[in-house]
This record gives sequence, structure tokens and C-alpha cells, in this order.
Amino acid sequence: MTDDALGYLKDELSALERDGLLLHPRTLEGPQGARARYDGRDVINLASNNYLGLANHPRLNAAASKAAAEFGAGSGAVRTIAGQMTEHLELERRFAAFKHSEAALMFQSGFTSNSGTVAAILAKEDVIVSDRLNHASIIDGARLSRAEIKVFDHADPDHADRLLTESAAPGRRQLLITDGVFSMDGDIAPLPDLVEVAERHGAIMMVDDAHASGVLGTGGAGTVDHFGLHGRVDVQVGTLSKAIGVIGGFIAGPAHLIEWLQNRGRPYLFSTSAPPAVTAACIAALDVLRDEPERLERLWTNTATLK
Repeated sequence: MTDDALGYLKDELSALERDGLLLHPRTLEGPQGARARYDGRDVINLASNNYLGLANHPRLNAAASKAAAEFGAGSGAVRTIAGQMTEHLELERRFAAFKHSEAALMFQSGFTSNSGTVAAILAKEDVIVSDRLNHASIIDGARLSRAEIKVFDHADPDHADRLLTESAAPGRRQLLITDGVFSMDGDIAPLPDLVEVAERHGAIMMVDDAHASGVLGTGGAGTVDHFGLHGRVDVQVGTLSKAIGVIGGFIAGPAHLIEWLQNRGRPYLFSTSAPPAVTAACIAALDVLRDEPERLERLWTNTATLK
């Protein structure tokens, strides 16, 4: 071993600091909420993903505590060996119904949902047509798939159409993928137009609805519901860490997609499954979304007020 084989990272960190790019994470000293305490200061919090205020909801807290007491702190294994629990199956059933899909599969995070799925359904001879502002997890999944990557101008269906035309070849699968709501700018993808483009080319249509799930559509069902496109989007991605208020990710779609991911989705296959407290809290969150529609109404009222 050299004296400091990683010493070059000190110079890289200094460069980040000099350019004002070095991260200094704040520390939350209590529950997540609209009012919270960070680094000894009580603040109004406009920076979290906790869109509906569920991260510290009494019903979620109670469900998590009860599940931990009854089923333990962890599952102890990956799903395919010995770590699948009844709560995983119930949450997947509930999430599929929430997304109006045939089936759903839980991943450890929204990031692994995107990266694991894109990598699993395509191969190096295929092509991915991706919005320029898509999330980093989509970009990483595209790279892992080894498929050819084409990037279309943000929210430009005509450009996506041209790229699908240019990249078409016999036997070549094509994936058209977009965020539903873009996390940095907050704009909504022109999903109806993109769906028409995908259908015209026979391409797989995939939507990352991380920031739309729980926010857009009837009861927070997402952009597919918002635009009335049920049955026309092949793959829907959702997270459980934003409006749902807990942690985890989801893929919703046809049953054969879900079965394929159970066999070839590497994050699902090689990571320990979510603990009972997480799955129970997520189920409770879906109950709250159903029982307290005023939360979603208040979110949009607050949005209009701030704008």
C-alpha cells in the first residue's frame, strides 16, 4: 500500500470548494416536516420531497412501530431466497391498483427502480431515446444496458420522433423514456404526444413518475392518470420516498414485465428486501392518500399561493 493512494482526492475536493461546488449537508434534528430543526435552527422547510407531509404522519408511525414489533427490524435476505414477506406482496398489490396496472414490483429505491429496469429490458443491440433532462438514474440505467443512447431536446416529441426514425432497424428494440414531472424545473412532460410517438414506432414507453406519484392525477395516481393514458404506457416508475413519505421504489406494468424483473432485475435480485416497518408505513400512506384527499388539495392550494 502506498502512503496515500487516495491523496489526489484532496486536490479534487479543494477544487470543488474553490468553485463553490463542495456539498455541506444540513443535519435534521427531529422529524421531517413543514417546520423542522436543522443544525440548531428552527426553519420553514421548503426543500424536502415530503410533498404531502406524510413522513411523520401518526398513522405511518404507528404502522411502522407495530410491524417492527411483530415481524422484526429486518427481513434478513433477498426476496428470491428467504426475504419475501407477506407485506411486500400486499404493498405491491396495493401499488399496482394505485397505478391502474396489472402488477407492480418493489425495489430498494427509485434510483434502482430506473437503473435496474432499463438495464434488464434492453441489450447492446437496442436503442434508448431519452429526454435531455431525465434523472441520473435513467442515465445510469441506459449506460448499464449497453444499448445505444439517443438524447432528444427537452420535452420535444418531434425530436424524439426523428431519433426513433433514424435509429430503427429490423429486430431492434426501442425505448422512449421520460420523467413525468422533472425534478429540477418542475415542468410536466408532454406525455400524450410522446405516447403517440412511441405507438407510431412500436417503441416501449416508460415514464419515471417519481415526482408525480401522490401529486398529479386522481388521488395522486401520477401523470398517466393525469393525462388519461391508462393502458398506453408500458412501464411506470414510482417512488415511496417522496409524496409517500417513506423509502423505496416501484415498477408498475404488465405481469410479464414484473416476472422478468424478478428474474433479471439486478437490484431486486442482489439486495436485501425492505424491512417490515417500511412496507407497513407505505401501505399506511396509501390508506392516508385514500382517506385524506384534502392533503392533495392543500398541496395545490399552497402551490398556487406561493406562485
